[in-house]
Amino acid sequence: MAWRWRAEFGSEAPAGSVDQTFVPAPEFTSQSAAEAWLTATYADLAEQGARAVSLYEEDRLVYGPMSLAAD
Repeated sequence: MAWRWRAEFGSEAPAGSVDQTFVPAPEFTSQSAAEAWLTATYADLAEQGARAVSLYEEDRLVYGPMSLAAD
């Protein structure tokens, strides 16, 4: 099974930021590997304009959208 993150961006995403649909990350072989990657990179994603992320296993939504806001 492949796990991947999908990001939601606002119109304020800076030019040249990451793809507006999928986070540029490898597909993961487990949920825990995907979550560890997000733990290490969520601040960078937010800085690039991502407002929220959702985790998918293949085409099935596991959870999300989960806000990346630092409130």
